Amino acid sequence: MSSFIVYPAIDIRDGKCVRLQQGDYNQETIFSDSPLKVAQSWEAQGGEFIHLVDLDGAKAGHPVNDAIIGAIASSVNVPVQVGGGLRTLADVEKLLGLGVSRLIIGTAAINDREFTEAVLGKYGDKVAIGIDARNGFVATHGWLETSEVRAEDLAKELAAKGAETFIYTDISRDGMMQGPNVEGILSMAAASGKTVIASGGVTSLDDLLRLNVHSSSGIGGAIVGKALYTGNIDLGGALKALGQK
Repeated sequence: MSSFIVYPAIDIRDGKCVRLQQGDYNQETIFSDSPLKVAQSWEAQGGEFIHLVDLDGAKAGHPVNDAIIGAIASSVNVPVQVGGGLRTLADVEKLLGLGVSRLIIGTAAINDREFTEAVLGKYGDKVAIGIDARNGFVATHGWLETSEVRAEDLAKELAAKGAETFIYTDISRDGMMQGPNVEGILSMAAASGKTVIASGGVTSLDDLLRLNVHSSSGIGGAIVGKALYTGNIDLGGALKALGQK
């Protein structure tokens, strides 16, 4: 697998592949009725790792679209990572049992430290901590609330507890087609000493090339959603430009 990975994103709501603008459930675009077909198409275009978000799960606080997630994990030959509503060890083990390679702990990383540390202690390498930040502070509950915890402080603390991978989203950039916050991602990588995956705002091949330059400084990849669906980024072409295919 490459040192810089492009993660095509599939956000699942009501069983469909959708995109929300800045996490707003009222600003939804449906791209496909079959997340499974979308996942197979990203794999066919060279995708090395698929990123799934259970939007219903994020809102409900427990996995909702696990049947679809299991179907995707068992039908593609590349690893799958999943986020959205993981709050209990039972949920974590259920998804790992469905063939998911990496789980993303988001809101619980702030609200339930005991659970987060237990999961990291048991499955550290199979866990990514999703840190969504607004003006440098961690946002939770599908971005509906902003905490008083600084994103970099949280990354530092959880790295000490076994977190190997972080996914950093700058909410102000997400779905707005404005480009990623490279400085924010780099400072999180420096603070944690771990791999950080960029999320939110990747809108062009140029953005991917800008991030890829820093792969030796801890930026391990980028999650790309809207730009793939609008055609702003061609996955196969992007992987070629990054020297991966």
